[in-house]
Amino acid sequence: QVQLVESGGGLVQAGGSLRLSCAASGRTGSPYAMGWFRQAPGKEREFVAGITWGGLARYYADSVNGRFTISRNNAKNTGDLQMNSLKPADTAVYYCAARQATAVVRPRHEYDYWGQGTQVTVSS
Repeated sequence: QVQLVESGGGLVQAGGSLRLSCAASGRTGSPYAMGWFRQAPGKEREFVAGITWGGLARYYADSVNGRFTISRNNAKNTGDLQMNSLKPADTAVYYCAARQATAVVRPRHEYDYWGQGTQVTVSS
C-alpha cells in the first residue's frame, strides 16, 4: 500500500505560479510511477503530468506542456508539480497518483493509489 497526500494548492492570479507537493508513505520501497491529474467543475478527471520511477522521462498534457514541470525525489518519497503561467482554465482539484510500475501511462484506471486532492484556483 502507498498513501499519498497533496499540498500546495491555493488561490493565485492569472500568470502566477504554484508548486504542488505529493508526499508518499507506506510501501514506497517498490518502484512506482507518479502522475498528476486534475478535475475541474463539471468535467472528468484528466491527466496532467507523469514521471517515471527513475525520474528521467516526463510526460505532459498538451494543455500544460511548457508551463508545468513534474519532478520527484525518491530519497524523500516526494513529488512536485511546478505550475507557471497559470491560467483560469487551470482551475481544478489536483490529485497526485501512483502506479506500481516504472512507466507512465495516462488512463486513470491504470493508477493504483490516489491522494485526496488539493484545490487550485486561478483568478482572472
